Amino acid sequence: MDLRGRAVLRVNRLRVLLMLFHTMARIIAEQEVENLSGLSTNPEKDIFVVRENGTTCLMAEFAAKFIVPYDVWASNYVDLITEQADISLTRGAEVKGHCGHNESELQVFWVDRAYALKMLFVKESHNTSKGPEATWRLSKVQFVYDSSEKTHFKDAVSAGKHTANSHHLSALVTPAGKSYECQAQQTISLASSDPQKTVTMILSAVHIQPFDIISDFVFSEEHKCPVDEREQLEETLPLILGLILGLVIVVTLVIYHLHHKMTANQVQIPRDRSQYKHMG
Repeated sequence: MDLRGRAVLRVNRLRVLLMLFHTMARIIAEQEVENLSGLSTNPEKDIFVVRENGTTCLMAEFAAKFIVPYDVWASNYVDLITEQADISLTRGAEVKGHCGHNESELQVFWVDRAYALKMLFVKESHNTSKGPEATWRLSKVQFVYDSSEKTHFKDAVSAGKHTANSHHLSALVTPAGKSYECQAQQTISLASSDPQKTVTMILSAVHIQPFDIISDFVFSEEHKCPVDEREQLEETLPLILGLILGLVIVVTLVIYHLHHKMTANQVQIPRDRSQYKHMG
């Protein structure tokens, strides 16, 4: 083999090695995930962390439950009856994910992969009257479930794997650089591949940040959902009104006391003119 042929062969080998290195690095990056649900004081809440290049790039804390309708045979084995399975995301779930500049993804699997949740987040820039503003949102949810799993499904007709997807989803909208926090329940409807079935996903105790995490394992400033802000206002409003009322009462008492003191020191002029001759 001439020198030119050897050079070409070396270049090809180098390309193959670079491709393998890039693939391995990507696989390793995707595997840098942690399930920290054991640190949560809420037994229903899970904590997931995705790390790439040794730093945290996605953090998610939430409790999730899925309400899944499914058909069973009636007692006459002719008619179908719709039952309902309540499936909660359990602790100890397997987690995967990856982070990107404008797209990040979290995948969670539990009960021997009978159930799988995929959440896709996107970051976008919009032109506003104040100039360009960036936000991120939850753009897609996919839930895969196996109705042949006996813990939650009892004698399901057409048992097997089904996939439920969101449709034109724009949820958890948050300014870029902030985390999303919401204690209130939020529902997302998912259209199932099981004909004419809609799966309901219920999220609560949510704290998520899929982009721009500055400190390792630490959320950035919270952007609270409107429901939480309204509930917080409803909780603090009576306190504020009580303080204002108390302040008004104190001011009124002070004014009354000063007025009473000033009038007490003044000379009392008799209303009966016959008493004037005794004055002086």
